[in-house]
Amino acid sequence: MSKQRIAFIGAGVMGASIIKHLLQNGHEVTVYTRTKAKAESLIALGASWASTPAEAFHNTEIAFTMVGYPSDVEEVYFGETGLFQTAASGNIVIDMTTSEPSLAKKIFEHAQKIGVEALDAPVSGGDIGAQNGTLSIMIGGNQATYNKILPIMKHFGENIVYQGQAGAGQHAKMCNQIVIASGMIGVCESMAYGLKAGLDLATVLQSISSGAAGSWSLSNLAPRMIKEDFAPGFYIKHFVKDMKIALDESKKMGISLPGLALAYEMYEKLVEEGYADNGTQALLKHYE
Repeated sequence: MSKQRIAFIGAGVMGASIIKHLLQNGHEVTVYTRTKAKAESLIALGASWASTPAEAFHNTEIAFTMVGYPSDVEEVYFGETGLFQTAASGNIVIDMTTSEPSLAKKIFEHAQKIGVEALDAPVSGGDIGAQNGTLSIMIGGNQATYNKILPIMKHFGENIVYQGQAGAGQHAKMCNQIVIASGMIGVCESMAYGLKAGLDLATVLQSISSGAAGSWSLSNLAPRMIKEDFAPGFYIKHFVKDMKIALDESKKMGISLPGLALAYEMYEKLVEEGYADNGTQALLKHYE
């Protein structure tokens, strides 16, 4: 795909890095965030600024959205100053927020009515994956649209997989979050056990990170735990939102996920204790 005019809605921990990759690859990017200050560093790199999502999408071909909650997604697309106010036939919209599968379908269906193509494309890999351009991206929507947008996604993604029709990307992301939720309990309990046993945790990680216990969380977040670095690669408050979506969806499908329910309860307690803006690795606080 040739150089494109792109609107990007949201410039958080991961969004800002994705925007940088788009700029570095020669695309024209117009950014909208609720507070302009968050976009200043991107403007300095060549991005343009817009005061609303609708303004950002005006005269561009593609819009990426990466915001916090399903309610934010709803507002960004369907609100009075939302993307669909200025969307034109032939445009493409891609929501990379981890959101509700039903909302992904709603966006897709409305987009079809006005001649716009839509994908749900949640990501995994955290701040590190966004910075390195190695995100995993799970795609729902029409495969023809996926094929069109794939060259742009390769600027910031490495494992980009088409999952199926609208909503399938979000369902795949729920599978991802369910693994992480229970896995984080295992990582934290391993660190707590090793510490109590008097082991050097960095040395423990040398042994277990590359063995059968190996995982992304163990390799990337356990070292942060050891350093008591709880800065967010992914916010606890957003992870709680994701787990709630997964629990709601599992209830609709008639399945019980006790591991996920336990992790949700533990993270909810951290939110109550004031850790909502910390990274998910702060689950270690539960064991102190």
